[in-house]
Amino acid sequence: MSDFERHAAAKEARRAMPTRPWAPDEERRQEILRRYLGAVAHAASSETSERAAGRGGPAPPEAAPKATTPPHLEQQAPAPAPPRVRDVMNVPAVSVPGDMPYLDVAHTLAHEHVSAVPVVDAEDHVLGVVSESDLLAKAAVKAAPHPPGPLGRLREHHLYEKSRGETAATLMTYPAVTVRPGDLVADAAWTSARSRLKRLPVTDHHGRLVGVVSRIDLLRALVRNDADIREEITSRIIRQGFLLDPGAFEVTVENGVVTVRGELDGELVPKLLESIRGIEDVVDVVDYLRTT
Repeated sequence: MSDFERHAAAKEARRAMPTRPWAPDEERRQEILRRYLGAVAHAASSETSERAAGRGGPAPPEAAPKATTPPHLEQQAPAPAPPRVRDVMNVPAVSVPGDMPYLDVAHTLAHEHVSAVPVVDAEDHVLGVVSESDLLAKAAVKAAPHPPGPLGRLREHHLYEKSRGETAATLMTYPAVTVRPGDLVADAAWTSARSRLKRLPVTDHHGRLVGVVSRIDLLRALVRNDADIREEITSRIIRQGFLLDPGAFEVTVENGVVTVRGELDGELVPKLLESIRGIEDVVDVVDYLRTT
């Protein structure tokens, strides 16, 4: 993540900060939020770059002569493949048929503890999504003490149009915003953030429902926990990349901030720190390395 993306993510997170004093765990929650927003911003910038390249532009400059790679970096293991939707989606997915009455849809949402479900046809093609807010319009109008006058109907036109529905198909929001199993989690997170949806249906290339991915699933996949970051540093960077003994170093990670202690050849210190900073989800690196 670039410095600009980190700054933008932090600024966005600060906007959401409450004015009242933070709870004991709020600082950690805010840091996770910043890291999540940063990942979404990175996905957005990548998408923009790809679209610009697709439209055509100035020819890329001639590649510079390839620099000689130090032997210890030639053997560095490749970075883990980025997670895809298929790795985090929920299967089987809860869905409802288009002809299901709205009361049964409400019972389904309550029973499954979800806020929205895909609406499918007989072949499992996704037609739309029916959510709590769609049902709320129906319930609000039915609970009104008396019918509104012409002015009220005009002001709440959409609400009353929605309230006329009696089935999932007539109440749903369509077309549905969907993702594919092979999509990158970062791209799906950007789709979720842009559309402000908590749950996204996952469809195959024929538009048939194969799963559902939630915003919390995407968050967990994008923001790795500190133990996973530490494991990548010790195994992929220190052991495989620099051919060093991980036991000779003390590596701790807290909220994405890496602290590393140990003794190392002075020429390798900058390279090691640069490799650690290059790991996704690393917020900062605190250097307590001693040179030999």
